[in-house]
Amino acid sequence: MKLSQRDKRALKIGVIGAAVILAFTFGTRWVGHWSEVRESIAAKKATLKSVRVDKDERERLMSIVPVFETPQDEEKQKFLFREKFYEQLKKVGFKGEPIRVLRTKKTQAGTGYRLLGLQTRGKCNFEQILDLLTNLNENPYLVGIEEMRMECDPKKRQEFKLDLTVSTFVK
Repeated sequence: MKLSQRDKRALKIGVIGAAVILAFTFGTRWVGHWSEVRESIAAKKATLKSVRVDKDERERLMSIVPVFETPQDEEKQKFLFREKFYEQLKKVGFKGEPIRVLRTKKTQAGTGYRLLGLQTRGKCNFEQILDLLTNLNENPYLVGIEEMRMECDPKKRQEFKLDLTVSTFVK
């Protein structure tokens, strides 16, 4: 099948015309969508500007939000985390074995961080356990409590054996 020059030119113009129609149709939709997005962003910014929070309320809100420090290299983070955890144990009066540093574990792929665990064991009463759990959120290096095991002494009901493992992120 041979096409003449006139047919080839007509096909080229037809294809260009179809491309222009498609570009115009989808281009106007795209521009319309982005104008809606811009209007939405402007409305949200205006709403944010209209919200006024007084200083006392802001401080109250900031006190609720837990503080978290950016993970450091392993040795520095281990030292900082262990010292802060030791202070918290000392503050509640926990007496036990020295804090053990556990091996680091890989986290989910793509995060670039590993988990470093600290473990302690000792005896304490129930109020001390509750105080410790309440104050652990103040530790800016704490990621989570990995394991917590409590055993009540059958002879002394107020005394508990506590095994606690906590973790932090390291680079």
